[in-house]
Formats: sequence, structure tokens, C-alpha cells
Amino acid sequence: MNRRGSGILLHISSLPSPYGIGDLGPGAYRFADFLVETRQCLWQILPLNPTSTSHGNSPYSSFSAFAGNPLFISPDVMLTEDLISASDIEELPSFPDNKVDYETVTAHKNRLLRRAFERYIAKIGEDYEFERFCIENKEWLDDYALFMALKNHFNGAAWSDWPADLRDRCDDATREWSERLQDSILFEMFLQYLFFKQWNSLKNYCNDRNIKIIGDLPIYVCHDSCDVWTNPCIFKLNGEKRPEYVSGVPPDYFSDTGQLWGTPVYAWDVLKEDGYRWWIKRIEHNMKQFDTMRLDHFRGFVAYWEVPAHEKTAMNGRWVEAPVYDFLNTLLRHFPSLPFIAEDLGVITPDVREVMSFYEFPGMKLLIFAFGEDMPTNPYIPHNITKNSVIYTGTHDNNTITGWFNDEASQEDKQRLFKYMGHIATEDEIHWEFIRYAMMSVADTAILPMQDILGLGKEGRMNTPSVSNGNWGWRLMPGQITPFIKKRLIEMTEIYGRA
Repeated sequence: MNRRGSGILLHISSLPSPYGIGDLGPGAYRFADFLVETRQCLWQILPLNPTSTSHGNSPYSSFSAFAGNPLFISPDVMLTEDLISASDIEELPSFPDNKVDYETVTAHKNRLLRRAFERYIAKIGEDYEFERFCIENKEWLDDYALFMALKNHFNGAAWSDWPADLRDRCDDATREWSERLQDSILFEMFLQYLFFKQWNSLKNYCNDRNIKIIGDLPIYVCHDSCDVWTNPCIFKLNGEKRPEYVSGVPPDYFSDTGQLWGTPVYAWDVLKEDGYRWWIKRIEHNMKQFDTMRLDHFRGFVAYWEVPAHEKTAMNGRWVEAPVYDFLNTLLRHFPSLPFIAEDLGVITPDVREVMSFYEFPGMKLLIFAFGEDMPTNPYIPHNITKNSVIYTGTHDNNTITGWFNDEASQEDKQRLFKYMGHIATEDEIHWEFIRYAMMSVADTAILPMQDILGLGKEGRMNTPSVSNGNWGWRLMPGQITPFIKKRLIEMTEIYGRA
């Protein structure tokens, strides 16, 4: 990302497909072709890890920091590989046109994947690719497959509620259950094999066309995850393996009580003693999947807000320093470079800025936050944007530009915006004005959410933080990308030197 360029933020789940959710099939390749056609060089996505209705279908709350989401496995690709038959997909459930119905999608995909497994199992011993995949990913795959098999066996119960010998991973218990659940374990391995085979094919297709993938790496992992089950010592847990402290951020101008995320915080002293082994494996794994990674909540690597687990809000927490320089220097000894974008939104202290400057990590600049009362000095206003940064119109956690303009911006915000622009903009044009500011800025990289390119209102919002239901469902519909949109995006990309 050391050259001037631009790209689009669109998660895999939002891609067009006839199967109720975006996947790694034809719709993904058509979107890659659209990026090439419109002179884009970057495709940013959200985390690819498995989602669950029990966690609100959030890609930031997963059972694994390593596994891929089976819902993204393409039935069309399985059909070409003779893993399913045409009759299996002739009659589809009645999926909504523009939203993901996760319960219906999950039930349908599971049926298809079971059929694929039944076909595959007869020749599994002949597939050396599968064997090689299992060997190469053994360090995380074996534990994950057992974890999911056990979780399904115990009807979705959290691992901390399993029998004590399994909760504590006693050797005799894990060995016994590995034998009892052998078929289920093999099925979970098969799903991961399919996912990564399809993902790697798509990534190679993009890279061959000079499209780089920006992935997203959440800082924390769920307590009910394979990662915490297999590595309890690197988290602050009590004797019953439940969190002593959980993550969040303190009260600020967005929330009087702060944000309580509830995930366990790291025992950084233990991580340091171990040479950050788990993190190194995680980064190594993600560097194979992505060309660049957005580090979510970067300030948590410098100092994090920990809250006693019994608290109902984030108010009674404390800041705890993390060994950020030792951690990042250790990563640099293992990797020639750290292709990170630091998510530095919110209240960021000077020590965080110093770390970002020292390692030359680009930060994020959001135009949707630029036109408040502090506009002349606002760090997100175009005239204050720095070269080593990534400028966005907005992100998955914000309203769309049109939605903000119609429903959230005050009259004072609009007046400041119009004065800055030098003219009055209409509802139909406001998203293109923001896109223009992003593209013309000095920032090395400009990323545009697909919803803003389409000019969608609040109906296009991907996520509303602190709201548990109705998120992560928006989908791009076939035909929404018109020739006019393509033409205008190409013009702006070329005019402002990002092609």
C-alpha cells in the first residue's frame, strides 16, 4: 500500500448470490472483475471467521480466530466439483432479496454441506490435497474440529459448561471424545478444506489482476471460542476458566457508560514469556489469506481498558499498559514487514500516536466525522488528512453518507458542510461529494463502502454498535451497479490519480 490507490469495502456476505448469502462463487469473481473495470486496486472485507446466531451473526464474534466461515462456501463451485448434484439446488428456500436471513441460510447450507461430505467421504483417502491441508493446518485445525464437534454434541453449550474433564482438556477425555466423534471431526475438517480452497482460488484471481485484499483482524476473541479453550493461560480467567476481566472502552462523548464488549482480555505477561507464540501463529495465518490487515481497536495493543467481569457497564474499569514495543518488535523478527492498518478511531492518546508513527502504520480517517463544530481542526477534514493514512467516507459501523445526511446530520452540520464545499449539495449528490473528497485527498489510500457508491440511505447500514439484532445482513443486489455508477467511479479514480 505504498502507492496511491483506491478500493471498495464490501464483505463476502453482501455479494450477490442465489443462495441467501454472498459466497466465494461466481458473484465474488464478478465483483473482482468490477474492481478491475473501475480501476480499483483494493478490496476490503470484514473478518472471514465463522459466525453464529448465538453471537448475533457478527464476524467480530467467532468460535475461532483461525477457521473460515462455512456459510461462504459456494454451492456453484461444489457443483462443478461434483460434490453436489443439480437436483440439490433446484428448489431453494424463499430467501429475502436484499438481506441475509441467517437461520434459513444456515439450515440450507448445512444440508448442502452434509450432502457434499457424504459424496466426498467415499474418496477422501484418494485426495492428497485434503491430506496436505490437514497436515499444514494441524496446529489449529485439529483443536478446532474437535471443539466444533463437541459443541454440536452438547447442543451448542459453551465450552466452560462442558464436563470438567473436557472443559480442562484432560488428555484421557479429549482422546476418548476424539474417537467417539471421529466422523463429526472429519466433517468439520472437510468444511475448512472447502472454505480455504475456494478462498485461495478467489484471492489468487484477485492478485493476478493486481487487486489486493485488505482483511480485518479483531483484537479480541470470544470466551466461547476454540482459542480460549485451548489457550486459557494467555487470558485473564479464574479457576473455573471464566473471565476475571473483560474488554471494553471507558465512557466518552459517544456513551455515558462506555462500551462493555465482554470478551476476555489477554494476560500479556504470559504472552510475553511465551514469545507471543499464539499471536505469531495468528498473524502468520492471516498473512497467507490477506495482503494487508486492518488491526481492529489498535489502541488496545498499547493500553487496554479492563473491567471486572461482574460489572454491568464499562464505567468501573482501568487502563492497563501492554508491552506494545516488545510485541511488535517480536513480530518484526518473524515477518519482513507488518502490512497493518491501525484502526485508530475514537479517543486516541499521544502514546498510541507515537507507536503508530514509530512503526509507520497508517491510520483511518472518516469523512463522516469531519463536519462537527471543530471542523477547521478536525483530524478527518480533508485539509488535515496526512499522506500515510487510509481515508474512508465511512465504515461498516456507521450510517451511510446519504443516511447520515438525511437522518443524523444537524442543520449546523449541513451548513458547515456546504460552506466547506462552496455550494449546496442535494440528497442525490451528497455521496458523490464525499467520494470526491476521499479520492482527491493526499491520503495514499481511499476506501469506499459499496453502499456509499450506490448512494443508499440508512437501509444500507451494515452494523449499529450496541444493537444486538438486525445487523450484518445488507446485500448488494444484481443490477444495482449501473453503467452510470461505473463511469463516474472510473472518472474520479482517474482524475485524482488513483488508477
